[in-house]
Amino acid sequence: MKISKYLHSCLVFELDGYKILFDPGDFSFIEGLVTPQMFADVNVIVITHIHPDHFVIDILQKIVNISGAHVVTNSQVGEQLEKAGIKYSILEEGTEHFGPFKLKAFPVKHALIMDNPLPQMTGFLINDKVLHPADSMVDKLLKFKDIELLIMVTMAPFASEVMITAFADALKPRQILPVHDGYAKTFFIQKRYAAYVKHFDKLGIKFHQVYQIGDSITI
Repeated sequence: MKISKYLHSCLVFELDGYKILFDPGDFSFIEGLVTPQMFADVNVIVITHIHPDHFVIDILQKIVNISGAHVVTNSQVGEQLEKAGIKYSILEEGTEHFGPFKLKAFPVKHALIMDNPLPQMTGFLINDKVLHPADSMVDKLLKFKDIELLIMVTMAPFASEVMITAFADALKPRQILPVHDGYAKTFFIQKRYAAYVKHFDKLGIKFHQVYQIGDSITI
């Protein structure tokens, strides 16, 4: 399984030529370095929640028009897609198969945000190897302890590095792919990721310093 990052929380999972795109939000596209055309061959698009750094109607519509991809999301996002005339299916809880991918969906609580109502949010277990909790670090996720790979928020207005590392330390994944860094300058990301590497090396956890457009890992 190959996982490529396109800034912030925009990820492409690829296996046997089949591609699933997660959360193509505005932080990835705002500077024009990432374009909808880059996702012309994706088969499925998954939206975890309604926040604009994960979901923007206009961007999603362009990708769907180019790729013909099927959209999978939850009810709150679905209401917006309905208004825009974008076809979709609901996957909030339970397991569905898409090509060679098995997606197990479950509701998760978004971390608290100042003066902002919490959205409906869906986390995923992908092929029993990758935990993608979106913007959540709730205790119930610890049932996935020792997972092969954690998709981990690394910086956010709703989280400190102490909070983030405490969650990951308890989860004990074998590897970490960092996300949610799209608003930071490169020099800052490099500094903070070096600090994360130093922290997780002590625990025998591989922290992948992935932040450039299209950078990828294979598990």
